[in-house]
Amino acid sequence: MPRGEQAQAARWAGTAMASSGLLAFTGAIGSAEPHAHAAVQVLLVLDGEVMLTDRHGHQRRTEAAIIPAGVRHELRAAPGAHGLLAYLDPAHPAARAAGARIATAGDADIVSTWQVAARPLATAAVTGPATLSGVLCSIGPTADTRGIPAVLSRALEAVPQLIDGPLLLGELAARVGVSASRLGHLFAEHLQLPFPAWRRWARLLHAIEAVRGGATLTEAAHGAGFADSSHLTRVCHEMFGLAPSHLVHLVRPAA
Repeated sequence: MPRGEQAQAARWAGTAMASSGLLAFTGAIGSAEPHAHAAVQVLLVLDGEVMLTDRHGHQRRTEAAIIPAGVRHELRAAPGAHGLLAYLDPAHPAARAAGARIATAGDADIVSTWQVAARPLATAAVTGPATLSGVLCSIGPTADTRGIPAVLSRALEAVPQLIDGPLLLGELAARVGVSASRLGHLFAEHLQLPFPAWRRWARLLHAIEAVRGGATLTEAAHGAGFADSSHLTRVCHEMFGLAPSHLVHLVRPAA
């Protein structure tokens, strides 16, 4: 790992957990290079200073933020910064509620919008302990009472059976009895992401889970459908601004 990346990664220290559609971290916050993850990110700073920069170069000191999926941003934390970060699959109920907040707060590309959307999180942190469940609940119920269409839900449920292969949109669509174009439209409409971007996120979560179970990076990469560990590393950098060797260290089960 390059020296600059080692210094950057060294600040991250805490506990993390991964489950279906969710990756969450609590502890000392480090910095992350410009990146765009295929997840809705919820950030709550409990102590210290964290600066967020959007793709337009606007920079704001941040106590709480909800960052939409697919939006490029950079995170810089001063020494001593602590907080909670949750990365939510766009299909997660809390992610859909977060998306509704962002939609009413303003331009989704702008850091000030992310802060406005997250005001309930900052209030919750002041009035009570900052737990993951409490933070997610404070986002509120999703405004879309229709939920995820049944055909899209079935497609998402089928992904784990196919993720170690090409995971082609047409293959997944055939499984659930719709055309590839229709299923691609459902991903874009309801998850706010094109299918290829969501697929990279699903593969990355699967790889992280595999490493937590004892697999090497190479084994995890192949099991999640990446060409090799280098491919996994590139995607991890794109989505988190960090190398997988550091990210998976945080989410390994405690010895």
